[in-house]
Amino acid sequence: MLENYVVLDLTDERGEIGPMLLGDLGADVIRIETIRGSSARRCGPFMKNAAKDMQSLQFIAFNRNKRSIVLDPTTTEGKTDLQELIRRADFIFVSAPRAEVDQLSISFEETCSINPRIVYVKISPFGHDGPHAGLSSNDLVIAALAGPVSLQGIPDRAPVRVSVPQVWRHTGVEAAAGAMAALHRMHKVGEAQFVDVSAQCTMTWTMLNGMDAHAIQGYDFERAGSFMSNMTNPVELVHPTSDGYIVALPHSKVILGCMSWMIEDGVIDESYRHINWAEYDLSIRDPNAQPINLKRGTEICQQFFARHSKQELYQFGLKQGITLAPVNTLDELLALQHLQERDYWLGLTLPDGQSARTAGLWCKASDSPLSVRYPAPELGQHSTEIRQWLRQPATPRDYPPTQEPTTLPFTGINVADFSWVGVGPISAKYLADHGASVVRVESASRPDVLRAGVPFAGEPDLNHSQFFGNFNTSKKSLSLDMKSSEAIDIARKLITESDVIIESFAPGAIGRMGLGYQEVRKINPEIIMISTCLMGQTGPAAQLAGYGYHAAALAGFYEVTGWPDKKPSGPWVAYTDTIAPRFISILLAAALDYRRRTGRGCFIDVAQIETSLHFLAPELLDLQVNHESASRLGNRSNSAAPQGCYPCAGDDQWCAIGIDNDKQWQALCREIDYQPGKIVTLPDRLKNHDEIDAVISQWTRLRRAPEVMQKLQQAGVPAGMVQRSSDLLVDRQYQHRDFYRYQNHEAMGKIPYAGHQYKIAGYDNGPRAPAPMLGQHSFEVLTELGMTDEEIAMAYATGVIN
Repeated sequence: MLENYVVLDLTDERGEIGPMLLGDLGADVIRIETIRGSSARRCGPFMKNAAKDMQSLQFIAFNRNKRSIVLDPTTTEGKTDLQELIRRADFIFVSAPRAEVDQLSISFEETCSINPRIVYVKISPFGHDGPHAGLSSNDLVIAALAGPVSLQGIPDRAPVRVSVPQVWRHTGVEAAAGAMAALHRMHKVGEAQFVDVSAQCTMTWTMLNGMDAHAIQGYDFERAGSFMSNMTNPVELVHPTSDGYIVALPHSKVILGCMSWMIEDGVIDESYRHINWAEYDLSIRDPNAQPINLKRGTEICQQFFARHSKQELYQFGLKQGITLAPVNTLDELLALQHLQERDYWLGLTLPDGQSARTAGLWCKASDSPLSVRYPAPELGQHSTEIRQWLRQPATPRDYPPTQEPTTLPFTGINVADFSWVGVGPISAKYLADHGASVVRVESASRPDVLRAGVPFAGEPDLNHSQFFGNFNTSKKSLSLDMKSSEAIDIARKLITESDVIIESFAPGAIGRMGLGYQEVRKINPEIIMISTCLMGQTGPAAQLAGYGYHAAALAGFYEVTGWPDKKPSGPWVAYTDTIAPRFISILLAAALDYRRRTGRGCFIDVAQIETSLHFLAPELLDLQVNHESASRLGNRSNSAAPQGCYPCAGDDQWCAIGIDNDKQWQALCREIDYQPGKIVTLPDRLKNHDEIDAVISQWTRLRRAPEVMQKLQQAGVPAGMVQRSSDLLVDRQYQHRDFYRYQNHEAMGKIPYAGHQYKIAGYDNGPRAPAPMLGQHSFEVLTELGMTDEEIAMAYATGVIN
């Protein structure tokens, strides 16, 4: 899809996945390095029997489809080659600070003087400028300051991050999404684009309904282990099995699906068949519900699950149509039959000669499919061929006519959004916030479950949920009863006028409505259609229904979140719902650009689990090469110490401190007046982590978290208070970036919406409008579709519009 574009990659380990994804889509990605090579090549985990520049398994995981050229910026040839590369490029990605770009001295202004149409993407911990732009940071500190750490872990211990580093993986993918929005804007206005990507803002979006909870409901969400909040009666998600854990909702569908087996096991008797299970679900928030409440429902599920293995339960669930998601380890992921049958894994011959499998192509497209053309390159491997290319005449670019400078990137694009819950709506929001006209198709008879999700502004109501609100900004709402043939006819009218369809029904469902890709392309041959669900449209587990927490268990993220001596806590709520939309946003923008150039639409199948596994790609290689299986470590790391969240003065207040090197360790010891004796090197610190934690905790307990952070940051030590939504709303860096956007919602009043993870210079990239009330724009949309007042009135009268 992006075969016409050239991408210059000057990232280090922070963000390198972003250019790789554009390479997967066909772009020519050139990694520019100095003779020492990018620091990305020196990031663990490592394989031992390979050339020094190819020992990093993380580098191998995130640098396929790239070519490497070595430049010496001190020579005339190096400077000339660099300028010619910039002249021919469409994108340039840089990591800041201490990046390759610092050695090569490429500023945005200098780049624009060479190429006035460049899309320049700068990836940094907190943003290009602002009061916190210069803070020392790492994965733990950024995750703490961004908010998700406050929500994860068990109440009687410190809050935790995901033990496998996630920050720069999220940020790199989001940088690619921002780059693609900027590309569309560049084509509209004809000017170079500066994209300022904040890792902190990116990680705040992993909080989902926690991003602005305090402003909406008057209090923060708090960590509760593996419980999911539903206001008054939290739901336990993680349950022990005979050999591990599964994630399952103890609701009626699961209980009824397992009931015969439960009775056979003697867990319950026949009387349970006569309980009104629909009433049980309706009263799930009432801890005193009769004749059975959530506590008892959970007990019988757990007694049953404990008798069986997680694989036994998973396979049973597939047959019965219920979701019993195993908390997979990494080796169980590699053995997952569904991924094998979808031909997901990419086979590699590693530099040391071993064979391995890594995370593969992250969607299945009917036109211009993704491909892998190069493995991760050796240092300077393609220098000669790239220089030969630079000596040849450049192909002139064919830019579309420019429009007004205020034109939004996706102006003129119409989107029919048939998705619900998280992944689809967040993906459609990407287009809506950037100017597309997005119609969210809903139904009052079967409303989006997020409309009933906390936090609520006021009393629980379908129009009071900010869980729904943050994912649906800048959209219109059309309420249709999709069970009626008249509603399907209206949906067809909408599709005829649309450029994009996004749907997240169970595989095959939209086809049974007569709205599958083969049907809709007959009425709209250039349509782009994305179908997204947990496991994809094909394969033995395709019909597995569920939410992001089910997918997070299957994809291995529960296994790597929490304490090693406790059961998994899991990332907050529906973790994969924070990953898949970043990939889909890139796909949407790429498919639209491909259609602009070729006139061809396409169908794209996105399995949420397949996108998410890229965030464990280095660890999957480590398992195969070194037989090391990543698991939950609390806040500790196997490659840095000390790392932790430490108690501060006040009620449940914490500050994250993460030491990455000896210099930072020495600075910490001086600041807290600790004489470490022989605890000097990293192996010493890892061995004596408990002792070090006790000393640090003794110091932090006497100080409030902001003071701890300030003192240590001034000493050059990465530290950040564990922020909740109430802290984020007054975070000076967020105020500088105008992250929270206040909008007037008809039912909720003036409320904040979480903004974007990146800023595009000279352009206010939204959100542009609050989320819609259910069916708020039905009359308006039907009028725009050409229906007469009489036809619209009949649609309302007959319940087609509900």
